[in-house]
Amino acid sequence: MSTGSQTWTQETIQVAGAELHIIQGGTGDPLLVLHDENGQTPPLRYAEVLSEDFTLHMPSHPGFGVTDQLEWVMSVSELASWYLRVIEELDLGRVNILGLSLGGWLAAEMACQSPQSINKMVLVAPTGIKPPTGEILDMFLIVAREYMEECFLDTASTPEYQTAYPEEADPDQIEIWEASREEAARLTWRPYMYHPALPHLLGRLKNLPTLLVWGENDGVIPISAGEAYQQAIQGARLEIIANCGHRPEMEQTDAFLKLVREFLA
Repeated sequence: MSTGSQTWTQETIQVAGAELHIIQGGTGDPLLVLHDENGQTPPLRYAEVLSEDFTLHMPSHPGFGVTDQLEWVMSVSELASWYLRVIEELDLGRVNILGLSLGGWLAAEMACQSPQSINKMVLVAPTGIKPPTGEILDMFLIVAREYMEECFLDTASTPEYQTAYPEEADPDQIEIWEASREEAARLTWRPYMYHPALPHLLGRLKNLPTLLVWGENDGVIPISAGEAYQQAIQGARLEIIANCGHRPEMEQTDAFLKLVREFLA
């Protein structure tokens, strides 16, 4: 698989007692990229650019349509524990993590459990904390396509929207989206998309550089959740990107990359 100048490898590896599908590419220190509740996408432009400075490891979470489900994993916290074993067995050392939405919540849980395993953490509009004002959009009250559209301020001006979520998707892709919704429901249904203890658990993070990135027009997770994350993680930085919905890495890629590259440098 190639995007731009980067060649990506796709493989299924035996790790942490399971077979994990993973996309990898780039040069430099490891960067673990944890996808959102819609499932794994092909490497997009943000990944192409970050691969110039980092070796990206982009797994498909168990149960999200590509990697087989781990039946014993019943919560995001348990999935985080499994991922900590994955990075140990892959010998990634103190890894940088980029987590998108549900992947951001997953990264935050990993940090709570083992802060020494993480070098720097970028959380992009993460779920996981109940917004003090406003509500998280309930993805299970609408169909998959409508939820994907709600993640953007303007899909028409987001060139990679059709790359990630093609209008004429093949049956295999549709099956992945549906499996992702089912597994997201299984892991996050009650309470919906947050962990009541998480703000308190994040209090142990005192020396973990953390960047929070939010779209100013996020219609999925209110910015108040980002402010709550910032208050919970000592020293965390919250950056708001204008004219942007829930997916800044796709909708405002240049502004997103400027923030992330400066932070990870």
